[in-house]
Amino acid sequence: MEIDYIKGLFSKHKENSLQHRYITIKHIEPLLEKLGQKVVLETIGESVLGKPIYGLELGEGKKRVLMWSQMHGNESTTTKALFDLLNTLLDDSSGLSDILKKCTLYIIPILNPDGAAAYTRVNANKVDLNRDAQNLTQPESKILRSVFNSFKPHYCFNLHGQRTIFSAGNKNKSAIVSFLSPAQDEACSVTPNRKVAMEIIAVMDKALQKVIPNHVGVYDDAFNINCVGDTFQSEHVPTILFEAGHFPDDYGREKTRELIYLSYIISLDYIAKNEVTGNFYEPYFNIPENEKWFFDVIVRNALVDEKIIDVGIQFQERLINEKIKFVPKVLKIENLEGYYGHKEIDAQGNELLGCGNQVVEIDYENVFVILNNEKISLISK
Repeated sequence: MEIDYIKGLFSKHKENSLQHRYITIKHIEPLLEKLGQKVVLETIGESVLGKPIYGLELGEGKKRVLMWSQMHGNESTTTKALFDLLNTLLDDSSGLSDILKKCTLYIIPILNPDGAAAYTRVNANKVDLNRDAQNLTQPESKILRSVFNSFKPHYCFNLHGQRTIFSAGNKNKSAIVSFLSPAQDEACSVTPNRKVAMEIIAVMDKALQKVIPNHVGVYDDAFNINCVGDTFQSEHVPTILFEAGHFPDDYGREKTRELIYLSYIISLDYIAKNEVTGNFYEPYFNIPENEKWFFDVIVRNALVDEKIIDVGIQFQERLINEKIKFVPKVLKIENLEGYYGHKEIDAQGNELLGCGNQVVEIDYENVFVILNNEKISLISK
């Protein structure tokens, strides 16, 4: 399928009521009510705090695909892209009829509604649901497991978001989209179902390279049976981790949203039109592994405490009045050669101060710094 055609579909079907990073049950409920008769919508359980968890099923095909998003409540980009996908699939003129004829999709748009409302990774009991796959101590974990058992998927799409720190390999390329075919044993064996997931990832990577060359990564596949993806993979269901990352200056993750949407379309179209055997898995190993080489801002060659040094700053995401604010925080004051900044400022040996002429120290937080008597905002527009 041509990339330009998919971009056109995105422009037409983007769900404009969902914007930026704060996406909760109250944002998606009006959209769920409008889905129509092609979608079977149900409440599949409740969160710790009694919020509804919704599941929806569409399609009539024999290939069953289970997709769940916001297992971590503060990872919302994949949820936005899910509603863009739904708008597209429910439009008969989109040219994607094969997907719903050959596949049946079961989608949990927000698995962790309490975490989504509080904008936290964990649920209301402060448990990371992605480490609860074996013990199933939380209601949200039990709900996902119940759906997995009843729906009996042939493929699982585990949908997440990643921090701005990640690079695609050891180079100045942010990991805008990342994937993983999780391990299913301690040896990280390349099993038949892992190969199937790897083949689908390789197809998505090939398409994404046309749009974001060298900005796609894969995660380390160290095995952890407590993780949902590793558990489902160990039960011989090809499982793919999707990670929405940082596109330059896209802190609202709207451009990344389009790339995740593209990945959904490419992967589902491939599954619909092919018997995925895993025979074409090898290009997966050409995708660079994610590494942690980025700061949001690096001020280089700054005079701090009478030394010429680099200052590494990372944005802290804070929920304030139901909006996400990015608060710059100093994490490192040292030689940062080999690291990259999404924004870089050369201080040229001038003294770096905070607002009020405060000395910049580790854990210092402020939106502005003062450099050569000039007040400089650290937040990208």
